[in-house]
Amino acid sequence: MVKVSTSLLSVNKDILIDSIKNLNETNTDFIHYDVMDGQFVNNTFFPNDEINIINKYVEKPLDVHLMVNDPTEYINFYKNLNPTYITIHYEIENYRKYINMIKENNIKVGISIKPNTLIEELYEILDEIDLVLIMSVEPGKGGQTFNEDSLIKIKKLRKYIDVNQLNTVIEVDGGINDITSKQCVSSGADILVCGSYITNSDDYQEQINKLR
Repeated sequence: MVKVSTSLLSVNKDILIDSIKNLNETNTDFIHYDVMDGQFVNNTFFPNDEINIINKYVEKPLDVHLMVNDPTEYINFYKNLNPTYITIHYEIENYRKYINMIKENNIKVGISIKPNTLIEELYEILDEIDLVLIMSVEPGKGGQTFNEDSLIKIKKLRKYIDVNQLNTVIEVDGGINDITSKQCVSSGADILVCGSYITNSDDYQEQINKLR
């Protein structure tokens, strides 16, 4: 069954702790942290001191997506939260350096690509990483419309992984709802990152059930 990673990106700060508590009561597989530096993307995420407070309430495994130009300080901070995955972007400089840095901390490594990056560019490093995060919207802002070209990327990647008997999992982020989730799963996705579709609803579990 497909896994769900729930993003907090669209949650109002005033109800953030309540939303996390509600998510703890669901069967979402991960809480997804969208970490932004204001440079790689325009937005920023919560400062570290706020994350330390927020994370005290999180009972689910963490799935951390670093949308930053220089992941060093972020990896050093988030590694202490014991995440399952830390994902960096293929488009940054020296991404292999950060792959190794994450591995050295015994954390699973993800590589994310923007909508305009060809999926084929990742083939040569798939045996070095644990996850590919395909962005189906431009990273950094919640509530965007799903880019259907992402389905082609998912299918190509699924075929390559299966043919080469790799263990890399496929995650998709952006514009995920009850319709696009089915398209992604049928194309070969393993994990769906979903924010506003879940967190803007009155019943988180019902929305998660629809995604699955």
